[in-house]
Amino acid sequence: MAELGASPAFPRRIVNRPTSGVPDAVAAARIELRQLRYFVSLAEELHFGRAAAREHIVQSALSQQVQRLERTLGVLLVHRTTRHIELTPAGTRFLLEARQILEHVDRAAGLAQGLTSTSPVLRVGLLDEGYEAARPVLRALRSRHPELEIHQVQAGVPEQCRMLADGRLDVGIGRSCAAPPQIASELFRLDPLGVLVADDHRLARLPVVPVSALAGEPLLLPDESRAPELAEFVGEICRTAGFVPAAHRDTVQNLRAAVDLVASGCCLMCAPASTAALAAPARWRPLAPAVPRYPWSVLWRAERPSREVKAFVALARELSRGQGWRDPRAALAS
Repeated sequence: MAELGASPAFPRRIVNRPTSGVPDAVAAARIELRQLRYFVSLAEELHFGRAAAREHIVQSALSQQVQRLERTLGVLLVHRTTRHIELTPAGTRFLLEARQILEHVDRAAGLAQGLTSTSPVLRVGLLDEGYEAARPVLRALRSRHPELEIHQVQAGVPEQCRMLADGRLDVGIGRSCAAPPQIASELFRLDPLGVLVADDHRLARLPVVPVSALAGEPLLLPDESRAPELAEFVGEICRTAGFVPAAHRDTVQNLRAAVDLVASGCCLMCAPASTAALAAPARWRPLAPAVPRYPWSVLWRAERPSREVKAFVALARELSRGQGWRDPRAALAS
């Protein structure tokens, strides 16, 4: 678990000295904004044809400009093969800085034209299942920092980690077990796990549902591409109880659709207690005997966290301690 420390040091230069002997400052001055845009598009698409179409230019022109950028920097940014392309380590580092440069240029242009707000911005990634767990933190953040613009982005943990790593996201909310080393995390809430059932389902009459009662019931499992960490958590609990979950064949992309499917009687769905307020017309019932609580963590890029990120993490930590969210014996706090 990483802790935020003192103010970060000045960012390191990532542009290597060109092999041609051209000084770094001179090389940087020769970089064109269009080359940065073409490189970012290529890095995101990982396909020359799609990147060229996105930039509304022919493929050969995009390829030539990326090659000129590489010659200017004196490093290889993209590894090309006959079948696919991928970023080199230098390209991965350069992508983050290139995105930030383009964002700053766009922001400066907007300010000059009177179109862009000067308010600080925090981009928070989370799924529907995590919103209620993070809602008190978001509300407290808005109350204490009314000048802050908060933009919520729908993204599961795998996508959050990618967006955090390349600078498109500031904070994520989710289970941190699969986060890569460059992503810092701090647990702030342990959420009781339960099951969503239709109002007329036999299990709806029980105050608590034995995990063993889920054996043979069709379970709507989280999409592996969207929330693999939640699907793995549910699977572990079922296997510990001695059975493999019977996966319902349908898939959904948001909690509202999942609740509708459950309410229709097609399936059940395991979900953290923080989703109970959104369960109607289905019913949420806690699982028994006691099962591991679902761990919600704050995720952020470990290198050079912004003041806004530090404020979010500090508030999550403060509320967690004050409300006892990390106490496995505590009842669900609102």
